[in-house]
Amino acid sequence: MEQFGINVLSEHDIVKAQQTFLSKVYAWMVGGLLITGVTSWYIFSSGLFIEIASNSILFFGLIIGELILVASLSARIDKISKNTAASLFLGYSFLNGLTLSVVFAIYTLESIQNVFFISAAMFGAMSAFGFFTKRDLSGMGRFMFMGLIGIIFATLFNIILGSSAIAFAVNIIGVVVFAGLTAWDTQKLKEMYEVQYSGNEAAVKSAILGALMLYLDFINIFLFLLRLFGNRR
Repeated sequence: MEQFGINVLSEHDIVKAQQTFLSKVYAWMVGGLLITGVTSWYIFSSGLFIEIASNSILFFGLIIGELILVASLSARIDKISKNTAASLFLGYSFLNGLTLSVVFAIYTLESIQNVFFISAAMFGAMSAFGFFTKRDLSGMGRFMFMGLIGIIFATLFNIILGSSAIAFAVNIIGVVVFAGLTAWDTQKLKEMYEVQYSGNEAAVKSAILGALMLYLDFINIFLFLLRLFGNRR
């Protein structure tokens, strides 16, 4: 639709653009999760997880590598190419698969599967809420981010205390925080629909960055729920 020489998108066009952009985000996210899942299962089933779990230098080296990849992708998304962004995201998904392989050694396969489906249902519900709600979630998002900071400090503090009560509370709060962040991140991504008209390069890079955001939300929901309801071997 054109008005006074300026293209004005109809409500239908806006919704379609939002859905198109988010479908790309979800596609990248699912791809990342598949890489993580397949890598984790292969490393566990092959027995290579023992080397990762028993070598603290290797384990924490992998975690540091993941943090570097996430920081590089988030901070330099405007300066790197779409191929580099894709490589960083897929590389992070692979490294995360290596570190998460120890999950299969701690929890039963049945409980991992059950918690995964519960996490997927919760993530889907909160993402749908973020997409369809007319309410501005920025206030809730900032509150959830503050909760995330609190979780980090409480977790570090509990390394010294070793309190099961604090760990239980952190896991419950963690589920709530990342469920809320899922809704907030989805709403933020929905409002980025205009990137669809900025060219393929910008659209792909924005979709990859959005996929990283939602990937982190999902993984954390899964891990917190697994600590709460997972059956240990």
